[in-house]
Amino acid sequence: MAIGSGLGAQLGIAAESTYGTFVAPTKFIEFTKESLVLKKTTAQSAGIAAGRLVALSSRRVITRKEVSGSIDLEIANKGMGLLLQALMGTTVTPVQQAATTAYLQTHTLADTAGKSLTIQKGVPLTTGTVTDKSFLGCKVTSAEFSCEVGGMLTATFEFDGKDCDEGQTLAVASYSNMSPFNFSQMAFKTGTFGSEAALDGIRKVSCKIERALDVERFYANQAALKKEPISNDLVKISGSIETDYVATTLDDLHTSDGATAMVWEFIGPIIASTYNETFRIKLPAIKLDEGPPVVDGFGVVKPTFSFTGLYDGTNQPAIEYMSTDVTL
Repeated sequence: MAIGSGLGAQLGIAAESTYGTFVAPTKFIEFTKESLVLKKTTAQSAGIAAGRLVALSSRRVITRKEVSGSIDLEIANKGMGLLLQALMGTTVTPVQQAATTAYLQTHTLADTAGKSLTIQKGVPLTTGTVTDKSFLGCKVTSAEFSCEVGGMLTATFEFDGKDCDEGQTLAVASYSNMSPFNFSQMAFKTGTFGSEAALDGIRKVSCKIERALDVERFYANQAALKKEPISNDLVKISGSIETDYVATTLDDLHTSDGATAMVWEFIGPIIASTYNETFRIKLPAIKLDEGPPVVDGFGVVKPTFSFTGLYDGTNQPAIEYMSTDVTL
């Protein structure tokens, strides 16, 4: 029996071969909060019957079902590959580095067609019995990463899903010894793509990747369930950079509306040889939208620059992830 509170909860994930078809979870993620729920649309008959004052229960029907919600978590040194693949779209196989136990995942931005997850949630009753809710056809609609002074690298993944199945067997959760990336490992760089240089004075960074999907593909012959959402607009990348005003590098880029490549990375302990645990977001071009410095008191001037991530015509945005994970 589990603990009869959130302490006994679990989340397991698995990549689906077919959209909306259950796959028993093989990875279990440590999360801080989730809001995955089944949403149903109902219709109530308005038929008139002599003397009836209240709508008839048997004449209410479910006309569509879908899943929505989010998962908040800390980005750890293991087990993040499936979520990153579902966000970025490229089918990734970890590449062994030399003959070491380090494996590099390169998640380059691509279409997410065929990339969906089964997310199985275990929710404890107060008795300690853990109930199963398996969310099928979960596609990432956005992910936002953030880290500030003294904090961990956190992320919020938003999902759209097809259905909730409560008839599956709850998988037995197992966890590897994972460590979260954090501010002490953070570096922020800008400059020419491939030769970016570290900036001083960076206090907080956030970056959000939004996948525009047509999530309204409800058709006849689908039993009130949707077909797999497909991309229907450009990917939007945005974020913010909170700084102390130690140099004019970002201020000048804001003034000129010039483009610069951006690397936001976390370098953890050595896995083997020269290969470290790594989480890295690479944007080939960003432009600063607002945030010129203003003086609002006696303290250090602290501008926060907002940015838009763009394509430089050659290089795609990517997330690199180095871990000991042999598979996603």
